[in-house]
Amino acid sequence: MSKRLLLKELSRYNVGTWADIIYRNALLHPNDEAFVYGDRRITFADYNTRINKVIHGLGKMGVKKGDVLGILSWSCLEFAEIYGLTMKGGYIASPFNPRLGKDELEYLIKYSETDTIFVGKELVAMANSLKERLPKVKNFISLETAAPGMTAYDDILKANSGEEPDIDLGEDDPVCIIYTSGTTGVPRGALYTQRRFIEDSKILVIDMGLQEGHKRVQITPLFHIAGNTHFRSSLFTAGCNVIVKFFDAAQTLEIIQREKATHMDCVPTHLAAILNLPDLKKHDISSLQFFWYGASPMPLEVLKGGMRVFGPIFAQGYGQSESGPAISHLSKEDHNVLDKPEKEQKKLSSAGRPDIGVQVKILDEKGNDLGPGEVGEIVVRSKQTMVEYWKKPKETKATLVNDWLHTGDMGYFDEEGYIYIADRKKDMIITGGENVYPREVEEVLYRHPAVMEAAVIGVPDEYWVERVHAVVALKKGKQATAEEIVAFCKKSIAGYKTPKSIEFVDALPKNAAGKILKRELRDKYWKGTQKEKKG
Repeated sequence: MSKRLLLKELSRYNVGTWADIIYRNALLHPNDEAFVYGDRRITFADYNTRINKVIHGLGKMGVKKGDVLGILSWSCLEFAEIYGLTMKGGYIASPFNPRLGKDELEYLIKYSETDTIFVGKELVAMANSLKERLPKVKNFISLETAAPGMTAYDDILKANSGEEPDIDLGEDDPVCIIYTSGTTGVPRGALYTQRRFIEDSKILVIDMGLQEGHKRVQITPLFHIAGNTHFRSSLFTAGCNVIVKFFDAAQTLEIIQREKATHMDCVPTHLAAILNLPDLKKHDISSLQFFWYGASPMPLEVLKGGMRVFGPIFAQGYGQSESGPAISHLSKEDHNVLDKPEKEQKKLSSAGRPDIGVQVKILDEKGNDLGPGEVGEIVVRSKQTMVEYWKKPKETKATLVNDWLHTGDMGYFDEEGYIYIADRKKDMIITGGENVYPREVEEVLYRHPAVMEAAVIGVPDEYWVERVHAVVALKKGKQATAEEIVAFCKKSIAGYKTPKSIEFVDALPKNAAGKILKRELRDKYWKGTQKEKKG
């Protein structure tokens, strides 16, 4: 391409679309590394070309703009490319949690109306076992390796041109569905457009001070809204993402040292595992400038340990699948209070203050604004919240009220505008960064022939922060062991949702109306802890 046509080429795609961002990176930073995955490295020019090839290949397979592309895979280079080709090809990405069971995946694939599924090498057997249940899925494409009965991703790359596709994209075109569980256990898909994902990415760029050339260690999985936004924010600024498929504490430090990484994102359990390494100090981690955490509350002692090792480089983000995810963040400066009085350290247990471009209110049950220190529901308004719940107008109407997103989280704010999460409105458990809704687990427990009553709560755990704990009352004359009940649950739900501990009681506490008192069950585990004090 002649250099004198560079500016003309830069105007090929509409401003406000990810096609524009991806092509811009290829033109202005062609030889800079976009992604590192194991021993594989690709530049922004390579990334753009590979995306184009798959778009052309999908066209030959009958896939058209607006079709839903499912992704059943752990994080890998091809996963990042699929996000790119949906952004540039006008498709809708539908990433599925690889931990889900067969029935759960079948429901999501049908609910999303997925046309084509990209399958990671670890999930080939699962996908093949589902084929007969999914007659409307036209194409199965295997990633990283060839698989019987599937089209190989590499074969698509080899057989197609890397020329720019002729696709008209607008900033309000849908681009991705991110799944969140409902309180009844029925998943819902939060739909996002090109523009909304760009607006959200801008916020994280500001919060993390991202610039071109920064190198991020991407631990959070790409199927999550957290992993998705970290992927996007680096792509937006022409930064490099080092993709990690499965977290390993020692390997993470080796990556930081080898790649001279500048940024990193994680959930609290990742940091706890790193701090427990016996040879932690042998690694050179001096290149790291920013350590971002989120998805679940960070235990204060773990945070202090992290700051002693990595320095004052921590910041926290709060959000959810429906919010973009950016809602608020606790900055690096806010974290620099360990040598301050306890009163000033309190903000470390907060979710920070609202992000730029995000409005937050705390409302009571009648929709009235509450003042400082008063607990109510957190509601949010911004340009990056979801458009709707995919194919669920009733649930959308209940959650998006006059442009305000009702998060279902309970909290309060202080005089300085710091937001504190008091409780989960629907008793949601956050274990290792994964959201678990107790009702879904309870439904499985009640299927066990020996179970009379069951309540699922989150209890403190040194590694997972919260673990799924079931309190069970057995039917008279029936017997069951904890191991038996755990094994029973594993047959129906994902491993991270399965109770990690079982407590047997004669009867569950109830109020006068017969409702099980979960707070009473939780109190003996949480009383005197940070979470209890915030509630």
